[in-house]
Amino acid sequence: MSQVVLYGTRFCPFCIQARRLLTSKGIEFKDIPLDSDPELRSSVMDRSSRHTVPQIWIGENHLGGYTELCELDVQGGLDPLVSTGG
Repeated sequence: MSQVVLYGTRFCPFCIQARRLLTSKGIEFKDIPLDSDPELRSSVMDRSSRHTVPQIWIGENHLGGYTELCELDVQGGLDPLVSTGG
């Protein structure tokens, strides 16, 4: 099973929805808060080439944010991607 990592903030509605989706599917994920760590947030934004949260990785692959996570789930691709290792 591939490690899922979510970089986000505690009060962002999209971060909250992403956490809910992953939790509801029983997908374990590492939740890394960016609220009080501007250096880490800058690093994540540079690595993802995006300036929004959440930013989600499955294994070494950058998935995107909540919209991409939700679309992947609706298309039936989230569970296989997580179980095969990204």
